[in-house]
Amino acid sequence: MTRWAQTYRELPQEAAVTVLHFDSPMSDDERRARLFAGDLFVYSPTPHSMALVAFARQMTETAFAPYFPPEAQHHLAGPDYVSVLAELKPSFINHPRSAELVRGLLADLGADPVQTYFDVPRLRSMTSEYLNAGLTLQFESHRDTWFSAPMSQLNFWIPVYEVTEANVMAFHPRYFDTGVRNSSRDYNYAQWVAHGRTAAAAQVHAETRRQPGLEQELEREPDLRVLTPPGGVLVFSGAQLHTTVPNTSGRTRFSIDFRAVNLHDVRARAGARNVDSECTGTTLGDFRRATDLAPLPAELVEAYDTVPA
Repeated sequence: MTRWAQTYRELPQEAAVTVLHFDSPMSDDERRARLFAGDLFVYSPTPHSMALVAFARQMTETAFAPYFPPEAQHHLAGPDYVSVLAELKPSFINHPRSAELVRGLLADLGADPVQTYFDVPRLRSMTSEYLNAGLTLQFESHRDTWFSAPMSQLNFWIPVYEVTEANVMAFHPRYFDTGVRNSSRDYNYAQWVAHGRTAAAAQVHAETRRQPGLEQELEREPDLRVLTPPGGVLVFSGAQLHTTVPNTSGRTRFSIDFRAVNLHDVRARAGARNVDSECTGTTLGDFRRATDLAPLPAELVEAYDTVPA
């Protein structure tokens, strides 16, 4: 019996209650505790989230001109579409304006900028029955913690254009406290950065990179899908099991996401309970402080880092 299987059999199998908080006045400390317990938080558009969406639209509409980005997939051949994304996405990720607006958004939501560290905001594109690999990969059911994220990680998700229940994420709350069999044991973040991430643009029609995935069937229904207007903010734990809904809307879904951790949580190893993640390595080296973009203390990152046996 594996170590994971031993742990899994000791876990309670009943699902916990999931609460969806809308525009909660809760403090950041209270909010993080509730997120670590499996709750979800949704916020109306803030000044900085709307500015971030406007910036993403400006870059995206320039890149896909003369086509409207959610409909550009109907006008471009696969390699041409991926070529646009290969230039657009890194430009958005690495633009100083993107990080500046994320810092403002965290302040809008009451996060302590001295204690809060975030990674780069990513522009995501999920095409509709068109491409599903590399830069357009639609993730199967997973937890971010299977990908070497710390248990204290929080995810922030923002739609750039209108979304529907046919092109967002589906959460599976009954599995928040219940482990599932998965292949995270084979994943190491440093190896992914060195070999997997750099190959994204070469994956056009089929995904060949090995990533953590399910090794059992799920009870997928009922699921929970959160719709916000463009600029609305969804916050959830990196330990939430969720699935990218197969996009049947006829339009590409564009969204922005980034992750954040609180220094106190990282030091205390606070966060959601690890029910089934066995990956190695850590993403903490990617996080920067909201005040001055300083990295997390090296000794903390090293304390979380592990290497394959």
